[in-house]
Amino acid sequence: MTATTDKRNASDGAVQRAVETVTCTIDEIEVTVPKGTLIIRAAEQVGIQIPRFCDHPLLEPAGACRQCLVEVAMPDREGNVRPMPKPQASCTMTVTPGMVVKTQRTSGVADKAQQGVMELLLMNHPLDCPVCDKGGECPLQNQAMSNGRPDTRFVDVKRTFPKPIPVSTQILLDRERCILCQRCTRFSEEIAGDAFIALQERGAGQQIGRFDESVLDFAPPASSTSVEPVETTFGASTSSTAGGPFASYYSGNTVQICPVGALTGAAYRFRSRPFDLVSSPAISEHDSCGSAIRVDHRRGVVLRRLSGEDPAVNEEWITDKDRFAFTWQTAPDRLTTPLVRDRTIDEDGNVLARGALRPASWAEALELAAEGLAAARDSGGVGLLPGGRLTVEDAFAWSRFARTVLRTHDVDQRARAHSAEEAAFLAHAVAGSGVGVTFGDLESAPAVLLAGLEAEEEAGVTFLRLRKGVRAHGLKVFAVAPFASRGLARLDGTLLPAAPGTEAEWLGTIATRAGGGLVPADSDAETLGAVADALAQPGAVVLVGERLASSPGAYAAALRLAEATGARLAWIPRRAGERGGVEAGLLPGLLPGGRPVDDAGARAEVAVAWGLDVGVLPAGPGRDAGEILDALSVGQLSGALVGGLELADLPDPAHARRALKAARFVVALEVRATEATALADVVLPVAPPVERAGSYWNWEGRVRSFGQTLESAALPDHRVLDALAAQLDVDLCAATPLEAHRAIAALPAWSGARAPEPAGETAEPPAVPPGSAVLATWHLQLDDGALQDGEQFLAGTAKRPLARMSAATAAAVDVYDGDDVTVSTDRGELTVPVAITEMVDHVVWLPLASRGCRVHEVLGAGSGDLVRIAAPVVQPVGTRDDGGAA
Repeated sequence: MTATTDKRNASDGAVQRAVETVTCTIDEIEVTVPKGTLIIRAAEQVGIQIPRFCDHPLLEPAGACRQCLVEVAMPDREGNVRPMPKPQASCTMTVTPGMVVKTQRTSGVADKAQQGVMELLLMNHPLDCPVCDKGGECPLQNQAMSNGRPDTRFVDVKRTFPKPIPVSTQILLDRERCILCQRCTRFSEEIAGDAFIALQERGAGQQIGRFDESVLDFAPPASSTSVEPVETTFGASTSSTAGGPFASYYSGNTVQICPVGALTGAAYRFRSRPFDLVSSPAISEHDSCGSAIRVDHRRGVVLRRLSGEDPAVNEEWITDKDRFAFTWQTAPDRLTTPLVRDRTIDEDGNVLARGALRPASWAEALELAAEGLAAARDSGGVGLLPGGRLTVEDAFAWSRFARTVLRTHDVDQRARAHSAEEAAFLAHAVAGSGVGVTFGDLESAPAVLLAGLEAEEEAGVTFLRLRKGVRAHGLKVFAVAPFASRGLARLDGTLLPAAPGTEAEWLGTIATRAGGGLVPADSDAETLGAVADALAQPGAVVLVGERLASSPGAYAAALRLAEATGARLAWIPRRAGERGGVEAGLLPGLLPGGRPVDDAGARAEVAVAWGLDVGVLPAGPGRDAGEILDALSVGQLSGALVGGLELADLPDPAHARRALKAARFVVALEVRATEATALADVVLPVAPPVERAGSYWNWEGRVRSFGQTLESAALPDHRVLDALAAQLDVDLCAATPLEAHRAIAALPAWSGARAPEPAGETAEPPAVPPGSAVLATWHLQLDDGALQDGEQFLAGTAKRPLARMSAATAAAVDVYDGDDVTVSTDRGELTVPVAITEMVDHVVWLPLASRGCRVHEVLGAGSGDLVRIAAPVVQPVGTRDDGGAA
């Protein structure tokens, strides 16, 4: 045995000795478990199932339902094993050395106690199993049969309530079904941190509901002339949230963990039974977390989605967006057949007239698309805008199609605000890096800094893991942002106030402080020291979001900060396909695997793997998304190939429309009809996630594979591109998922030099004249996005658009909290209510793409741009806009 092996074994032994264990006896079986293990968990380890309702492995013990009662005996001081005077709740009691436990399997006392509790629970519970949404998968139903009495002794009238109670537009409550297990209230307090549902009243009148007097039939005291807020103990503190608005992105989890069907989803209610459904595991397409989900469908129709169990990623929780927003895949505007546009072309290839789109066969559409793209490639070039929805297989097919068929690096998946600095950062620090920071690392980190990232809004499950770390071991969260959001407050986070575009100053100053350098005299030395010291601890993490692309120098400053403190760095985009697109080379300066396009060795390696001549691949970087649109609008590029492209998400949607309209030839690969398909010459329908197999590359660098849920003849992007390439005599090696995987695996890991760090030149913040402000904006989790279409109940829970500004900023234009304010540019104006917020002065925040507040579309502006703010002009009654009498 080598010395290294000896050391490793010694280390392993030390770890094993560090875990203190205890031995007890459960139903005459000796069990050894770690100290602190609950009785109910110890029993599970030897295959003994104890009935329970309130117990959940991810929630703290409550002992609320009392269904898990067992008989317990413990050694006294002399070592005599003496039984406890009455049965104990096994979900709250930990095992101790020498403990003897008898469950319902071996103890008549425990069995009778459990039957008595079950009888009590069923006393007022309605026997409406045939119409209850939980029927067929109900723990109460199952355990009433296995651990209840065969006959009822209750002959009185059961208690009833008006129902259902809308906790929100999406979640409905049937109070008479509730058994007060407190799973929902504990989830809202411990996991989500949202006080949207709680226990109210005491004794026989205790109920679950919102903090709302009218919902729970409360009446004001006789001496009171108005309804006062109900003071309710919530957790360790007393809070007054009577009538407070529903506000949770995670409410659907309470429906899934409710053991009796008291909480139901409005969309699924009364639509099916579990035994009618076919369940398929899948991965959510809504963000870059890669959350595991379960899709339940019947006769080719998806009826609901549930959270899957994946301890490494989302545990057992998902966002409401992941759970409920799936109807977009079967929307009425779903494309089911190719469309082509008849055109009139002159001798020079100029388009004289375009007709309307008409249905066509696949053979005709592929032939016309191939001819048009080849002509555009030879007459000026083709730009590719694939968007951020692609699976890994699709992304590699798009990348290979660009380089082998169209022979261009003019490809960019970033259908959003972007920059050359961001592209350099992704090439240097993200592409080809494999699995980096993980969810587990976030949960166990001592400190996390968020820059350009609002975790709850842009990466919902990430927020839950951060909050778990905060509650479990005091994880410190810092955020560089214009104001402390509600999510940051629930993380007990510290705000590092920064106007949009100035994030680089905070990041650079912290890096300087961590490196022992001198910081500006006007800096907050105490805060800088605290952040630098926290990030210098082993395991600290810096999380950066895609919004830093609008802040010059911020990505470079984040890299310097990580190097100065030793913190690990991770990039979290919003869209599910962006990390996979980076790995596939869907950027103008990047080839698959993190290979720089200007590296001759990298180009040669890709050419050999793809069976190309080395000289086919261009030597220099291509155009980014903004430059592609500019080139299309002036005729420098002749054609465009787009997919998953929402023009309203681009920084200047009007310019994007003009550019696609000016292009000689446009091919669109889309699931549904969009503005891009309306401007295309050939539209090729592709399959939504539920009708194809594939994989997403989540922000951790973890590949998340999923199978095909519904039988369908629809083709995924990689198969459509393979057929299109075949029309041009190119084998894309992507005709099937297996072939696509083999083509990806044919590229070895890149061992050459990585792209250099971004230069990161900062810019002076703009001067803010009177009546103006710097715009801050980002997407809310629930907004007006295309992937939420058709789900009216979920839409009702979205936050209403408002303008946040400091009191000083609002006073400067004579508006106050609750007033309307008009935010305008030369392009247009938006009028929304004001919310006075403690935040950076001379800044106004708007939701980027909420219903009634589309910032890019209306204002043509983005984060860091100057906008005008003013009180709305009120027309006097009886006058017209032109000044005449009405």
